[in-house]
Amino acid sequence: MPCKQLGCESVTELLSLIEKECKDASNIFVLCTGSEDPTTGKSWCPDCVKAEPVIENCLKSSKDTDVFIVAIAGDRPIWKNPDNEFRKHPKTLLKSIPTLIKWGTPERLSEGQCSDANLVSMMLEED
Repeated sequence: MPCKQLGCESVTELLSLIEKECKDASNIFVLCTGSEDPTTGKSWCPDCVKAEPVIENCLKSSKDTDVFIVAIAGDRPIWKNPDNEFRKHPKTLLKSIPTLIKWGTPERLSEGQCSDANLVSMMLEED
């Protein structure tokens, strides 16, 4: 059975979800991504669009004790702002999206790495 999946749209929400889930989860993974473009139904970020199906597919073999959180880092203007909270917050310090983080560890995959099924699988399957 795949992991529990949640979503949020701010660092405050993200940290709150992590606090709630950390007691029971063996691992928490956070995918920081761009918001959906209402005209296409997909993220405005081309790398995010490319990574999404790869990550979704890899999640099928995740552990049911893991938690996967999709954190929306904003639309293009919000993300491009150097003061974006996901860029500035010491727990996230994003440089690019998509970024997949194994919470509580230094492990992260950024941009094109997120659409590499081998890298994503290795991160999700490691203990």
